[in-house]
Amino acid sequence: MQGKIVKGIAGFYYVYAVESGIYACKAKGIFRKQKIKPLVGDDVEFEITHEKDREGNIIRILPRKNELIRPAAANVSQALIMFAAHHPEPNFMLLDRFLISMEQKQIPCRIAFNKADAAGEEEMVQIREIYRGCGFPISFLSVHTGCGMEEIRAYLAGQTTILAGPSGVGKSSLTNAVQSGVHMETGQISKKLARGKNTTRHAQLIYVGPETYLFDTPGFSYFSAFELEKEELRHYYREFAPYEGTCRFHGCVHLNEPDCRVKEALDAGAISHVRYENYRLIYRELKEEEIRRWK
Repeated sequence: MQGKIVKGIAGFYYVYAVESGIYACKAKGIFRKQKIKPLVGDDVEFEITHEKDREGNIIRILPRKNELIRPAAANVSQALIMFAAHHPEPNFMLLDRFLISMEQKQIPCRIAFNKADAAGEEEMVQIREIYRGCGFPISFLSVHTGCGMEEIRAYLAGQTTILAGPSGVGKSSLTNAVQSGVHMETGQISKKLARGKNTTRHAQLIYVGPETYLFDTPGFSYFSAFELEKEELRHYYREFAPYEGTCRFHGCVHLNEPDCRVKEALDAGAISHVRYENYRLIYRELKEEEIRRWK
């Protein structure tokens, strides 16, 4: 049979087969010998060992489209990066880190600002202004009122989407809202195994509808230094792109160099000061990391 791993806990992998539901599976020893670890999101072939207890063995992992390390996940087709427009105030530095991380993996993104019903028009205008040149689509919504949710449902349809963002922004509420009564909780898993308790630290893949899955990723809320050379960082700020190659110095990193077109655009208001300051701070972080590596 074929299925998709929706959760992995304590050596068990819970595999969802569309026509049959969830099976608690162990991975064959060959994966350990080959140093291959099954990941949530993997498409697999498995054999049933006990139909009554809904247990089985994973015998093959199908080729992955991509994989993430933190959280450990495979076959992600897109990301929905969620923040609150109001309470808690959006952390734009963290948002930029999410965008850079997803772009490194070539995973398309949409930014969603929840709690738009509680935010003032001035707050939303400010957010739009900061990210107007970022190159990613932005949605304002309210899970509470349902405003903007149709756009989100359309974005999720037919995709495997990783939902990322800090605590308190409404990720769980959005997850519940888009399921339309279809649940894939560990309560469906064999009671004999009793492995479904205290699982909030584990990534989980939730079936939303036909060919539509949503990664619930507790703890996916912070990124430290990237595996990125500091000179590459400027390419992850898309609003800089129109000015690349027009500065006085080739390879200008848009910080202290004279006749820098990006800094001129910044002074003219064409580039957000918030985004540029985030760029400057992350660049400094990468530079410090580089110095530590060479010590």
